[in-house]
Amino acid sequence: MDETTRTAVSVAEVPAEAPRLRYDDGREAVQKELSSTRRTARVVGMLVLGGYLTYGVGSAIATGIAAAPDYLSSVSASTLFTASAVWMLLNSALVIGIGVLMLPILRPHNKNIALGYFATRVFEGIILAVGVISLLSLVIVSRGYTEAGAADASYFETLGALAINGNFMAYNVAMAGLGLGSLFFCYLLFRSKLVPRFLAVWGLVGYAIFATGCVLEILGFAGTGLVATIPGGLFEIFFGIWLIAKGFNPSAITIGAANTAGVVTP
Repeated sequence: MDETTRTAVSVAEVPAEAPRLRYDDGREAVQKELSSTRRTARVVGMLVLGGYLTYGVGSAIATGIAAAPDYLSSVSASTLFTASAVWMLLNSALVIGIGVLMLPILRPHNKNIALGYFATRVFEGIILAVGVISLLSLVIVSRGYTEAGAADASYFETLGALAINGNFMAYNVAMAGLGLGSLFFCYLLFRSKLVPRFLAVWGLVGYAIFATGCVLEILGFAGTGLVATIPGGLFEIFFGIWLIAKGFNPSAITIGAANTAGVVTP
């Protein structure tokens, strides 16, 4: 084998470097990502606000009916109670949807936090759904109460109280989990500048207070959970409106998309 042949073989054996996108090619990918992310931001904003509407209205109606002195004699025949509980269940689908849609947006900036926030939203949705199912069990308890009569009234009253407390406890556990998990989410918003930093700081403070209030509520400090929802709740409402109106910061999205696409700048 002569020298020329050996050189050719050696070159052929060297693995080729994985191709990277040139600037002009990558710029098109980044533009597509910006357009897609803008649509996603609007949908996430609508899901955030929709979650407040579905769970807030549904919970107000369902728990209001369950708070009546004679609720055990009327819940089983109340279509409004069942419909409002189903309305609450819809919220679980919405919050999980938020986690799914935010995953590709957060992942280029920090994969672990992106997955953590996704898990937080899934946890929230599942635990809230468990609480609503507990509340829906009042329909069965109410039916048994009306059929049994006054003889077993205390038994069914105890079951009813357990169902209501189950929903209450599930809500606070879900909200404590959301508050704690969202602290990392807001930290990433602050670091990546996906939204204005004042908004990320607002979220950090709001979720910290929210998580603390819900934990205290679980420990028996009545009313702390409700009061603690105010700063975090206002943040989520404003955050949802911001995403619909403004979306995420294009510069932050461009950096993340360029890194993902492997763009080589001139």
